[in-house]
Amino acid sequence: MKILGRIVGAILVCLILALAVLRITGLNPIGDTPGPGNYPGLWLSGEVVTTPITDWSFVNQYKTDKLQTRTWYLIPHSVTTGHIVHNGQLYITSFFPAGMPFPQGKSWVKNVMRDPHVRLKFGNNLYDCVLSHVTDPDERAAVLGPAAIQNPQLLASSANGPVMHLFHVLPQ
Repeated sequence: MKILGRIVGAILVCLILALAVLRITGLNPIGDTPGPGNYPGLWLSGEVVTTPITDWSFVNQYKTDKLQTRTWYLIPHSVTTGHIVHNGQLYITSFFPAGMPFPQGKSWVKNVMRDPHVRLKFGNNLYDCVLSHVTDPDERAAVLGPAAIQNPQLLASSANGPVMHLFHVLPQ
């Protein structure tokens, strides 16, 4: 019994040390396009920007963003996502096929539905924000309208079609 206790203790110490190293170094998601071929990460690394952002137009220079959510088990989950800037406001998108195992579609969306506080990364800068799920059809159409010209599936509303979650980025 004494040996088992030492083994379990050693494993716990190693796990805590590994998490401490990952927390210091960060573990950003791998990939620059949302979808297949990307790997999620843990903590995002970079410089935290504390100045409130009123116009997000500067992020148009980036094809994607990195988004860190809070999980129920207290270890952050970060992914590469897409974004849209509309009238200076920033929106985060989640696009996935119908029939996913849970209604939110992706684990990061499930995390945001539970706790909307997130951290965004553009370039080497980190922004602490709150995401608000956009359900108003008029706002969705206004934001997705220009993007739907390039990808008409965004506005499709068939029961068997793809699902799109849209989140408005608000200051924390």
